[in-house]
Amino acid sequence: MKSIILCLGLTSMCFTQLIAQQTDTNLVNTEKVLNKVTIGAYIDTYYGATPSRLKDNNMPYFVSMNRSNELNVNLAYLDFKYSDENIRARFVPGVGSYVNANYSAEPGTLKNIIEGNIGVRISKKRDIWIDAGILGSPYTNESAISKDHLMYTRSFAPEYVPYYLSGVKATFPLSTKLTAYIYLLNGWQQIQDVNNGKSIGTQLEYRPKANHLINFNTYIGDERSVSSPLNRIRYFTDLYWSYSNPVSKMSATSCVYFGNQKRMQIDGKQSNNYWWQANFIGNYKFNTKTSLSGRIEYFNDATNVQITPVTVPGAFKAGSSGLCLNIKLTDQALFRLEGRQFFSSDKNFIDPQGNPSKQMSWFISNLTIWF
Repeated sequence: MKSIILCLGLTSMCFTQLIAQQTDTNLVNTEKVLNKVTIGAYIDTYYGATPSRLKDNNMPYFVSMNRSNELNVNLAYLDFKYSDENIRARFVPGVGSYVNANYSAEPGTLKNIIEGNIGVRISKKRDIWIDAGILGSPYTNESAISKDHLMYTRSFAPEYVPYYLSGVKATFPLSTKLTAYIYLLNGWQQIQDVNNGKSIGTQLEYRPKANHLINFNTYIGDERSVSSPLNRIRYFTDLYWSYSNPVSKMSATSCVYFGNQKRMQIDGKQSNNYWWQANFIGNYKFNTKTSLSGRIEYFNDATNVQITPVTVPGAFKAGSSGLCLNIKLTDQALFRLEGRQFFSSDKNFIDPQGNPSKQMSWFISNLTIWF
């Protein structure tokens, strides 16, 4: 807690000092910069509980809102943005249980960077941008920012693709409805690279109508590392659709993806190791303040590329269904209550006695505020 307070305090002091420098006539460019800087903040708190007996209070298989039987902060951050006609930058330092779980492999202060990137527009006529640094991920229909999504908890899908990327992104608007992105990356959710290879990602963002979004993404890269020395090339493709209309009572989103991880075998040949998932989330608005969301999903990882069961060895083939009540307290505050039931063909979960089980329940409440 002391480190969190110190981090936020230092950030505040640095920004206060920048404001004070506007009075120095020798720093003529400072005022211009500050006039184009915007600052935001986001705090996502939760209380989760399950009848299952967890040894360490960590909800298995999740990095988002994953602490059980305690009040906690999932994600809190400050958001600094700078933008002018040809240059843009973003810096988002963050803390929370999501950061602790998802950034555990990153060293030092890199653990606390949600985003940190700079961009230059290289063609004003075609509006082509090059951005470099720690970037948000295009993969799947859900991100780490819960307020932007129909359900509070995350599906299996986004938990097992990159939430963040480190590298370079090029943006190419192809038409008023279609935009292409190309990524050169350190790897699969890596700020500090774990091998000498680089990875390629692509994204096609298509908006056939104002309320519809279709995204098609790919990834290819060598995933060998000290912790996974047998891994070789990983191939991944992701397709999702979202519908949102402010004047409609209905919203919906769906995502499917498929991956293949090549691995070296004892005989020197490479094996194919597939995983895939599908989900659907719908939302119905009772009025301008209250809505109800529902999710159904299935995740199949037969060779444990992404998920190794915490209970008994074997394939992970599981799904979930759930309902989430959303109450909009103000334009910048959201309260949620969610219940979720997990099911599996094998004993991938934990029962109230702490034994392997084919089922598991999760209940969670949340208050999120942003400004």
